[in-house]
Amino acid sequence: MKKNLWLLLAMLTAVIVVISACAPAPPAEEPAAEEAPAEEAAAEEPAAEEAPAEEAAAEEPAAEEPAAEEEAMASTGEGGYLDRALAGEFAGTTVTMMGPFTDEDEVKFNNAIADFEEKTGIDIQYTGTKEFEATISVRVDAGDAPDIVDFPQPGLAANFASTGDIVDVLSFMDVDTLRERYDDSWLDMAVVNGPNGPMMAGVWHRFNGKSLVWYPKDDFDAAGYEVPETWDDMLELTQMIADDGDTAWCVGIESGAATGWPATDWMEEVMLRTTSLENYDAWVTGDLPFSSPEVKNAAEQIGNIWFNDEYVLGGRAGIVSTFFGDAPNGMFEDPPRCWLHKQGNFITSFFPAGAEAGVDYDFFYLPPIDEQYGKPFLVAGDLMAAFSDSDETKAVMEFFSTGESVKGWLQAGGALSPHLDAQLDWYGDDVERGIAQLVQEATAFRFDGSDLMPGEVGAGSFWKGMTDWVSGSADLDTALQEIDASWPSNN
Repeated sequence: MKKNLWLLLAMLTAVIVVISACAPAPPAEEPAAEEAPAEEAAAEEPAAEEAPAEEAAAEEPAAEEPAAEEEAMASTGEGGYLDRALAGEFAGTTVTMMGPFTDEDEVKFNNAIADFEEKTGIDIQYTGTKEFEATISVRVDAGDAPDIVDFPQPGLAANFASTGDIVDVLSFMDVDTLRERYDDSWLDMAVVNGPNGPMMAGVWHRFNGKSLVWYPKDDFDAAGYEVPETWDDMLELTQMIADDGDTAWCVGIESGAATGWPATDWMEEVMLRTTSLENYDAWVTGDLPFSSPEVKNAAEQIGNIWFNDEYVLGGRAGIVSTFFGDAPNGMFEDPPRCWLHKQGNFITSFFPAGAEAGVDYDFFYLPPIDEQYGKPFLVAGDLMAAFSDSDETKAVMEFFSTGESVKGWLQAGGALSPHLDAQLDWYGDDVERGIAQLVQEATAFRFDGSDLMPGEVGAGSFWKGMTDWVSGSADLDTALQEIDASWPSNN
């Protein structure tokens, strides 16, 4: 399953050496990296800054720069697939794609890639479907896979990678280039087990940020409350609001057949803040049981807030019966009936019509708990994976590894970029720009854990177990043991 990037590099050293012997030469200059804003450069991990390959590249004489309009699309170097595409070598070719983007998202995606298509002459034919998981499985089984597939759940991509259906990104892109374009955590999250060992299943295109707490800004400021910097600060604020006669938290986990998923997000957030990334990854793969002290401790941290009726609107009993999309409504009443709501950036679509960002509501980063684990950010997003090894497919994949590939979507709103070369002034939405700023301060990223777990767990027993525990129909130990018992390897 998921391995650390450094383990991947160690195991693939021999393969990379062979690949590099026949791959395009590394660049003398990386315009995209040079153009990264200062804030993004500061957000890079030290390991990336100390990479010998980057230092060597900085000492080499500058090569001729590409045209200004193509600079942001610069690839791994002269002769790289993206450079060759920009030179017109693949004009007239077609790259087929499939993914979950439909309706407005499909329009925004197509608009974002239109400039690339015009410059290269490559026709990217995208098909969106709301039945993505079932459809892609049928097509792959029938030998009719698209050239590139957009996976909203990396776990599904891992299944296809294990059977050899997906092309390893490291077979056509070098690690140093990837590390210039992504924080190492994003690369870690793309590593899965292939038929011959660890491989990189794809490149990240856009993502949704989850580690956010929303609040009614105007009323919050008027009450004299301050945005908390630490978990203890947040607990003190929670108690302060209770002392003022209000309930701090708006919480709801009802979602029909998917009831419980917001509780799993809370568990993932607290796990990232109370234990190591290695333990988080082991938990996701089933190697760290739910009944372990680490997972039980995370649940108890949540219970300290949720199960105090002075802290949650409607008390513990109301959490399971409150629809997640209605949960933040109390913030917008006059006066507010609740003041804090943890949810991903998509939740603004459930806010009342006319609610104004920066006035009626604002947000802050869900604070860290233990400083040794830094400031992790929980995400969900889209992994672009290649099912074809054609040159034009590789060129499009390289394009997706650049911020330019999602720039138009950032301007239109509805997306966040994981790319280090994406710039804050590309964002057309103030809220998304603000979230992007918080993301730059993150020390690590991890994908939504339930989306990576086997379906019977992540979208089954985990949802149910959390719901049973919150409702009081099962104690914590029983709920965690029942989730452990549902893992496929245990049946």
